[in-house]
Amino acid sequence: MKKILLLSDTHSYIDDRILHYAAQADEVWHAGDIGDLKVTDALKKIKPLKAVYGNIDDAEARKEFPLDAVFMCENKKVWITHIGGYPGKYPARIKEGFALHKPDVFICGHSHILKVQFDKQFNCLDLNPGAAGIYGFHQMRTMLRFEIDKDKIENLEVIELGKRG
Repeated sequence: MKKILLLSDTHSYIDDRILHYAAQADEVWHAGDIGDLKVTDALKKIKPLKAVYGNIDDAEARKEFPLDAVFMCENKKVWITHIGGYPGKYPARIKEGFALHKPDVFICGHSHILKVQFDKQFNCLDLNPGAAGIYGFHQMRTMLRFEIDKDKIENLEVIELGKRG
């Protein structure tokens, strides 16, 4: 079993609350728009990190992290990218990726809107953790945490970090 902390859209912001939750996880996954790499450096000091770059990330972040991360966690195939859309509203690149990767869990960020949906068309869980940073139009800073136990996803929980401002 793996305990996962999922966040996105930190936009160079990291604080003790994020780090507190990271310390409770087995792995931390970041779905892009990292901003300053001090964010991922701080997370990597605490727990193993999987991350992708987002549209605001510079050449340094793009050199360290991929556009897409596709991997197995327990018995679940996971695909993380930054700009992914959501069920019924995927861009062409993402639709092609579903055919190629066939993920059980699809994760993206970008919208700053927390969403948890099951996509019946592609038979996968679609997760967007919202935004953990303080920049953007979102009102509440959010993350997700959950457990993957062999082929089950359990104990999915929304973490509210407080108001953006």
